[in-house]
Amino acid sequence: MKRDDEASDSRRTLLAGLAASAASAIVGCSRAAARSPEPAPRGPRRKWGLVIDLDRCSRCAGCVVACQQENNVPPLGPEAAARTRPIHWMDFLPPAPGNSAATPIPCMHCEDPPCVKVCPVGATYQSPEGITAQIWERCIGCRYCMVACPYARRYFNWSEPRWPGDDPSSLNPDVVPRPRGVVEKCTLCHHRIRAAVERARVDEEALNDEALRWLPACAQSCPTRAITFGDLADPESEVARLAASPRATRLLPQAGTRPKVIYLRETK
Repeated sequence: MKRDDEASDSRRTLLAGLAASAASAIVGCSRAAARSPEPAPRGPRRKWGLVIDLDRCSRCAGCVVACQQENNVPPLGPEAAARTRPIHWMDFLPPAPGNSAATPIPCMHCEDPPCVKVCPVGATYQSPEGITAQIWERCIGCRYCMVACPYARRYFNWSEPRWPGDDPSSLNPDVVPRPRGVVEKCTLCHHRIRAAVERARVDEEALNDEALRWLPACAQSCPTRAITFGDLADPESEVARLAASPRATRLLPQAGTRPKVIYLRETK
């Protein structure tokens, strides 16, 4: 009888151990699936961001055009634009009362992005380096993220992308055109960032801050160098130095999203 009790206790111990192992495996898989599809960077974690100097900005809209071309954002044309909202990953806010100048505005790439929290399928996520990214193929077009974004920086594709003359030869091969029925937004030219990081890794060299400053298309095209890009986590970077300026400010700080796009107030 004693042996039977000992055998029963052993079986219970074994079954409990197997159940605990299975539960641990399930939790581990769930956590792995919930992670962003990008591996964590080696070494100190970067935090990509932009600083836009409103004193330097001439409102030429060169950044808007460069962004459209670089990221394969199709023109809607006057008829479609009259029916719906044109897609501009980089756009201009109308002048505020008492202010005569418009404000350039990309996605804010918030440190606490509300759009990520509401996406039911994980189509939008925050990369390990702080970019609020989007997986176009996973998006189901529910537009919850558009409602959650306090800056209105997301756009829904109501139609299939088309280019003048139906000629796709001018498209950037590094950026996938988005299909009808998905939401799209600025990615800080993530394809350029990944190419620069990979090039530095292959060459076994550190990323050069000077090479990063005007890496995105908007920054590269700005004739007055009003837009500066870089690693906000690097205190020696130009973007971190500008972000620490007494002129630095963020849009809608009361929203609590902590944008990584920072503005330098006008002094003129």
